[in-house]
Amino acid sequence: MNKIIYKNLLYVFLFAAAFAWVESAVVVYLRTIYYPAGFHFPIKTHYDYMLVIELIRELATLVMMVSLSVLLSKKFWEGFGYFLIIFGLWDILFYLWLKVMINWPDSLFTFDILFLIPVPWIAPVLAPAIVSLVMIYVGMDIIRFFQKGYSVKPGIVHWAIVLTGSAFILYSFMSDIDAGFHEKYPQPYNWILFLIGILLFLFAHFNMRKYILKQVINNSNQ
Repeated sequence: MNKIIYKNLLYVFLFAAAFAWVESAVVVYLRTIYYPAGFHFPIKTHYDYMLVIELIRELATLVMMVSLSVLLSKKFWEGFGYFLIIFGLWDILFYLWLKVMINWPDSLFTFDILFLIPVPWIAPVLAPAIVSLVMIYVGMDIIRFFQKGYSVKPGIVHWAIVLTGSAFILYSFMSDIDAGFHEKYPQPYNWILFLIGILLFLFAHFNMRKYILKQVINNSNQ
């Protein structure tokens, strides 16, 4: 990769690390307010106006990451690659900073509230960590394609597989309604649905990667 890509990736890492620290600090403050004895399930569901503030903060988080992705890229899919990398790094570093700040989570299998939109996402910490690693890998691959001048244009079949895989993953996060809304302990996490989603996502990416390289070979032989 050229110097510009390395420079961009350095900015991406610095942004993700700093932003993850800010997000971790916010979580520490919220837990101090609502869980002074330490965060635990069942979760409290009466956050009043603070819930609205938290929902807007989560949306603002996505806006900030998308904004940096746009600034670093010239084309949509290149920006999408940067977004995947930023999100993946941010999420992993978020848990790393929480471990540094308050020695949490106890293990990779500790349950957490991942997101609140449109309903609470609940899963062991290991699950979002795996998703983040996949996002970083795919994002780096996309950046490498653009750096080599390859065209990245996912087709309908690719998108169908990606969306199906994403649906499996999201359902595994959002399906525990009792733990999310009725102040109950989480049910055993559905790792099978999650792994199906991850495998579909990776299959779609490798299939697209194979198609791009095949096009490059065909063009070079003409």
